[in-house]
Amino acid sequence: MDFDRLSGDLKDMRRRNRGLGLAVGALAAGLFLALAIILNLLGTVRTVVVPPSLSKTFWVTSDRASSEYLEQMGSFVAWLILDVTPSTIDWKKDILLGYVDPAQYGPLKTRQEVEAERLKRINAATAFAPQQLVASEDTQSLVVRGRLRTLVNGMETANDLKAYRIEFGHAAARMHVIGFKEVPYAVK
Repeated sequence: MDFDRLSGDLKDMRRRNRGLGLAVGALAAGLFLALAIILNLLGTVRTVVVPPSLSKTFWVTSDRASSEYLEQMGSFVAWLILDVTPSTIDWKKDILLGYVDPAQYGPLKTRQEVEAERLKRINAATAFAPQQLVASEDTQSLVVRGRLRTLVNGMETANDLKAYRIEFGHAAARMHVIGFKEVPYAVK
């Protein structure tokens, strides 16, 4: 037995073991760091919900939205429902139904399908020009006032001042339309 060779082999094995120990230690430290980051991120889900076009800054919490958000979202919903032609109403109906509360999906879908059939049958179009938006953060609703112009076969048949109330609700950190109805035009 060669003592020098044995001693050299032992030193070589100890050096390799030290290198492997350092590698295992680095991997364990990385694993603990990843675990700490994951635990830190757990429970901090951020859902970003934005109106189709942004023109003002706004805030949204789990159950409320600022009046600026209600104005932007409400004017978009009013455009989808009130500014239609026979060729665009089906497309706008499908987009609108993506923003509707599940409990109101069926009634609003039926209402829009009946309106689509009526518009196509008489070849009518409506154009809504909003003039005033009145948002209420307390009730999470918006009253939009403006002029609704109705055309049948290209001839204007109505040009009236109208007001509509759009009610919003929150479900699963997302804003939904829960109501859309005509209200008296009176300015308050």
